[in-house]
Amino acid sequence: MSNNKEISKEKPPNNFWRYIKKNGFTIVMVIFVGVIFVSPDAKSFVLRQLMATGLFNASIDKKSADTAVANDFDFADEMGNIQNTSSLRGKVVFINFWASWCPPCRAEFPSIETLYAKFKDNPNIFFLTINEDSDPATGKAYLEKEKFSIPMYQSNGNVPAEVYSGKLPTTVVLDKTEKSGFIIQVLPITHQTNS
Repeated sequence: MSNNKEISKEKPPNNFWRYIKKNGFTIVMVIFVGVIFVSPDAKSFVLRQLMATGLFNASIDKKSADTAVANDFDFADEMGNIQNTSSLRGKVVFINFWASWCPPCRAEFPSIETLYAKFKDNPNIFFLTINEDSDPATGKAYLEKEKFSIPMYQSNGNVPAEVYSGKLPTTVVLDKTEKSGFIIQVLPITHQTNS
């Protein structure tokens, strides 16, 4: 009988910890995927890490543009002042189309900010970051939240399809003569929009 008393005094194994031990990896992955699904910042962080590994490759399409005038478009700065890209001839123009809700855009924006910080004082280079948010205040709030200093612009009217096809993010680099340019898109793009 003493044997039965000893057995009854032992605590039954804790089912909670046994369940955690058995399914820990699955629980962690479900939480990870859930956070990635609901948080654009987390998704952009993961995309940045994947880009650093080389899993995402940029595609570069060289455009020869004898029709430079046909590719010009109007854009507005944060104060509402309207300019045309034709006024930028003679400079290297870095054009980036982005939106604050776009995770690949968020993933690449720190590197664009670094590039801007390095060349912002060069009078021969102009950074034209075109925000595609439906409300410009949302894009401005994102830049302020992340403490980015790059200026934000909005397109004013139609942007030629040769420059921007509606996929985010898109980067276009025009040389000084605008005789040729490059369109750069990060591939594979997980979220694309068509204007």
